[in-house]
Amino acid sequence: MDEGSRSEFDLIGRFFADLGTPRADVLLGVGDDCALLEVPACLSLAVSIDTLVAGVHFFHDCDAEALGHKSLAVGLSDLAAMGAAPAWATLALTLPERDDDWLAAFARGFGDLARTYGVRLVGGDTTRGPLSVTVQVHGLVRHGAAVRRDGARPGDLVWVSGTLGDAGLALRLMREGGPVDSALRERLERPDPCVALGTALRGIATAMIDLSDGLAGDLGHILAASGVGAEIDLTALPLSPAVASRIASEGDWSLPLSSGDDYELCFCAPPEQAALIASMAAGLGCTLTAVGIIGAQPGLILRGPDGIPTSLSSVGYDHFSNNT
Repeated sequence: MDEGSRSEFDLIGRFFADLGTPRADVLLGVGDDCALLEVPACLSLAVSIDTLVAGVHFFHDCDAEALGHKSLAVGLSDLAAMGAAPAWATLALTLPERDDDWLAAFARGFGDLARTYGVRLVGGDTTRGPLSVTVQVHGLVRHGAAVRRDGARPGDLVWVSGTLGDAGLALRLMREGGPVDSALRERLERPDPCVALGTALRGIATAMIDLSDGLAGDLGHILAASGVGAEIDLTALPLSPAVASRIASEGDWSLPLSSGDDYELCFCAPPEQAALIASMAAGLGCTLTAVGIIGAQPGLILRGPDGIPTSLSSVGYDHFSNNT
């Protein structure tokens, strides 16, 4: 074993070997060629993977603890969108050099969120190179209970959680070099995945997605998968005062519609479920807002305050689009 290998194994043992919540369904975790995990016979395994790259998904000088938190949060948000309960995660971390202070902060952010949602880190890899973080998450959901994108039906109401556009505004302000309110920055760098809401919506929502690339684009995935259309009332969108003020001054709805990193949930449900959904929101201490309705005609209609349909030049972030 060369010095580099010893250093890598020391890094894993010191910072990542016991990260997250101990779980009886982890038969063997970090430290062998593979993890051994036990999936109960009555449950399906939901799996998602995301990569965050320095200079694309986060600034090179991003706080390491916040990055550790966000790298897991984005995957937990995917599980929430399927109604799956988080269980396990693997981590592939590429570093330009070893920095123990940075690693300790990253592991702290990752580990704190993992313990909050009962997640155990069960394996991964570390390599040298440009800074990037890849996290694969695994969740459990009863057979047939997962909420997919393809179940929306005409007449369903379209709902969103929380407020929209805060993370996009924080990113815009940071790029402009101006001051950024701490609450906005928190929405960008430390998103809180809607795990409890996602599991509570099993059997109620007909379709669901998490808002990682903007409402217009992400709702568009539901519409395409379900073969339906939707009409959204822009005046109904839930906005923080900061985002509402920006829209009022610029007349630009792109923040809530096409900026990413909100990690809220967008879901569809029959109108007769509205009272139950309102009660659920109160019980979970979250905000849920009906913003539109599903229609039979494909396409997305956005109606502004004047009632006139509004269009967007871009409906969401696309890594391989010329419009970034």
